[in-house]
Amino acid sequence: MAAAGSLVAAVLAHSGRLDKEGLGARIARLSQRVEELKGEVCNMINKKYSEFLPSMQSAEDLVAQVDGLSSNIDLLKAGIENEVQRDLNVAVAEFTELKQQLERDTLVLSILRKLQEFDASIKEYNTALLEKKYVAAAQQLEEARSSLRALESRRGFELKILKALSTELTVQTQNMLYHLGEEWQKLVVWKLPPSKESSGLEAAVLSELQLHTVPAQEEEVAGLPIASVLQAFAVLGELHTKLKSFGQLLLKSILKPLILYPPLQPVTEKQPDVFILRFKAEEPSSDHSSPVEVFDKIKLVFEVLHKYLLNVPLEQPVEDKEDGRVMLAELLGDMIWEELSDCLIHNCLVNSIPTNSSKLEQYIEVIKSTEEFEKALKKMQFLKGDTTDLLKYARNVNSHFANKKCQDVIVAARNLMTSEIHNTVKITPDSRVALPQLPDPGTRHQPRAQEAPPRLPNDGVKLGTEAQLSQHTFSLPTCRISSSVEKLMELAYQTLLEATASTDQCCIQLFYSVRNIFQLFYDVVPTYHKENLQKLPQLAAIHHNNCMYIAHHLLTLGHQFRYHLTNILCDGAATFVDLVPGFRRLGMECFLAQMRVQKGEILERLSSARNFSNMDDEENYSAANKAIRQVLHQLKRLGKVWQDVLPVNVYCKAMGTLLNTALAEMVARIAALEDISAEDADRLYSLCRTMVEEGPQVFTPLPEDDKNKKYQEEVPVYVQKWMTFKELMIILQANLQEIVDQWADGKGPLAAEFSAAEVKSLIRALFQNTERRAAALAKIK
Repeated sequence: MAAAGSLVAAVLAHSGRLDKEGLGARIARLSQRVEELKGEVCNMINKKYSEFLPSMQSAEDLVAQVDGLSSNIDLLKAGIENEVQRDLNVAVAEFTELKQQLERDTLVLSILRKLQEFDASIKEYNTALLEKKYVAAAQQLEEARSSLRALESRRGFELKILKALSTELTVQTQNMLYHLGEEWQKLVVWKLPPSKESSGLEAAVLSELQLHTVPAQEEEVAGLPIASVLQAFAVLGELHTKLKSFGQLLLKSILKPLILYPPLQPVTEKQPDVFILRFKAEEPSSDHSSPVEVFDKIKLVFEVLHKYLLNVPLEQPVEDKEDGRVMLAELLGDMIWEELSDCLIHNCLVNSIPTNSSKLEQYIEVIKSTEEFEKALKKMQFLKGDTTDLLKYARNVNSHFANKKCQDVIVAARNLMTSEIHNTVKITPDSRVALPQLPDPGTRHQPRAQEAPPRLPNDGVKLGTEAQLSQHTFSLPTCRISSSVEKLMELAYQTLLEATASTDQCCIQLFYSVRNIFQLFYDVVPTYHKENLQKLPQLAAIHHNNCMYIAHHLLTLGHQFRYHLTNILCDGAATFVDLVPGFRRLGMECFLAQMRVQKGEILERLSSARNFSNMDDEENYSAANKAIRQVLHQLKRLGKVWQDVLPVNVYCKAMGTLLNTALAEMVARIAALEDISAEDADRLYSLCRTMVEEGPQVFTPLPEDDKNKKYQEEVPVYVQKWMTFKELMIILQANLQEIVDQWADGKGPLAAEFSAAEVKSLIRALFQNTERRAAALAKIK
């Protein structure tokens, strides 16, 4: 502290701001304050130390105690390790050995108990079997099986005797099943014909079922041996197999024949100890039995089975039955009902679906009969309480009627499409599809917002002036079409007429079935008849007419029925106009393909004319003449084939196109010659004259020859190169001046058919190089 005071004094002295007296006083005050602080610190230390001494003494006492306890623990540990641990190890070993011995003894005891139970069950089984107590015997076998399973489940403890026990159990089970099978065969006897000797109705007539389960008047079936046998089968788990086999025989030999063969009738015969079910064949009233008759037959069979065989309750664990009892009839029904109802639907109810909407009301009897049939089966417990597919099918008659009708329509249409095309009928502008008068448009399905268009008079269509169109203006021209196509169109009209009298849903289905007819035609006919359409010109022409005939009717088919169909279709959906372009294209493409084939044959024949060069050579002239004769023969043959088949205008255009092909080819080949002698020119002219004279004769669209002259005179209208060909003939026989006159400075008839270059080429080929030829060539420009 003195040093501190000295330091402070030195500092203050150095600063020069304090005098010596002031510095000494300040140092004295500071020193006094320091002494006071030292006293306070000493007091605090003394106080803390006086409190620390007792705590320290206590800690030292505790350390001494801990040291004593540690010594005792060391002594105990040494004692445990030396004496107790040795005794404990000996005790644990003894305990483990005793425990293992106890487990072995317990296992042996349980196995011996199970073996005893197995032996007792087998003994009781043998006793019960001798006494024909089949249910008790079967139960003992199941108990023996349960004991054997318990023995086999003991892993790590295998006995050689188990294999012998398993074999014994299997033998006894098969023995039991054999005895039960013998009893079953005595109670239920099938007498069936040899499968190879008879089949169908004959086999059904020879089939017979004998039930030796007829109870006395005071007894019930449940108290007869049949109940014991079936219950024993159930205990052994074989009832399902046995009942399934019986159900399949029942279906094959009785139930299905009753459905499939209308003449078959069940005959029952009751004797004191047996009930016999056999069959006889009667004269059928129709090809298909009515559902009412079939249901009565099958119900009779089920009544017999229920009374003498299946009215047996069985003890079975069934979830939905509180008492665990189930009737044998219910088990059999579960096994065969699906197959039986499917057979009833596809071989009975399907055939009873009406083919005409007017007969739908009569189908109510079938629905009622189906309901009564199912109620009877439910009463006998063959069926459960839920509605079955059989009744659903019968009630959904409107849908099935529509489906059947549509299917029949499509099948009939396909048969027509795949029939022969060459059987034809003649169509005239006056031809009409035979169709009954449609009802008044306002009586059914008439939209309120629409009104039927007024009927037009039959004598023609009135225009703004007094002039009228002919009644045949929009008619199809006279031609021949396949009779099958005419029937197809009649089928379409009749189906649409049927739709007008049907329910809305059926109406829609029938309408679209008619559309499907035409779409099917579009796909089937060109494919099915492809080869004939390509090879036979007549069939190609008929197919062309068929397509145009269908397209012609499709234009107005929808409008004719528009106001007689359901409102959904009346709003614009009832149309076939969208199919028209496709059918026209289909007919045109087929006929044009045939035209290309004919054109190819014409050009191929003309290719053998040796380019019409060197006609002064007899061989060349003969080849050219033969080629022209072949072409004319081909055209005449086509003319006869297409005669009275194609419409006259189509016939003339087609024949004109083919004749034009021949003339154009001849013109091109002759015009390309570089040298034509006078003799060549004469012979070429002769060949051309043959074409000009005989070419028009191929135009014979009508069978009456005198009526064909009109069309033969109009050949230039249909043959584009006719005048060109005539001008070529003139050139072949003309002199230079005549050719120049025909040219007439580019304004004459020759200039209208040939170009200047072509005329000059012909002049150079026909005439020698002289001043006159040069002068003539100079004028051709």
